Amino acid sequence: MGNFVVASQRSIMRRAVKIPCRVVRDADFQLLSVRTVDLSPDGALVATDAGVEVGDVCIMSFEFTNLGLWFDTEATVTRVIEGRRPTDRGRAIGLRFQTLDAVHRLILRGHLRKVPPPVPQRVQRIDYAATIRKIAYG
Repeated sequence: MGNFVVASQRSIMRRAVKIPCRVVRDADFQLLSVRTVDLSPDGALVATDAGVEVGDVCIMSFEFTNLGLWFDTEATVTRVIEGRRPTDRGRAIGLRFQTLDAVHRLILRGHLRKVPPPVPQRVQRIDYAATIRKIAYG
């Protein structure tokens, strides 16, 4: 991007982690997903073919570390990806963890540091104000 400063809109980096999981909707216990697409200490993107709406409450379970530790949490659907864009890899839902305790979140964060981030699907946004500051003040 030359000398431009790119802006990151994410507070926590997602990691490209494809692992088995179980995601069920809390209201009717319908199985929504059995595989993650990516993962962060705050949530996950999971593949699904089910009809899901933003705001649905789910229960997610997965084993990620080599410690044999299971992560069980309530999660809220924050995004529904229909799979229409050329860069989409099918239908998926974004989940935000609601009840993952601080110790499990810390363990997850430590293990995710060893995993590469996913390849960006969109061009990064340029932070023009930061670019001007960099030029003006070095």
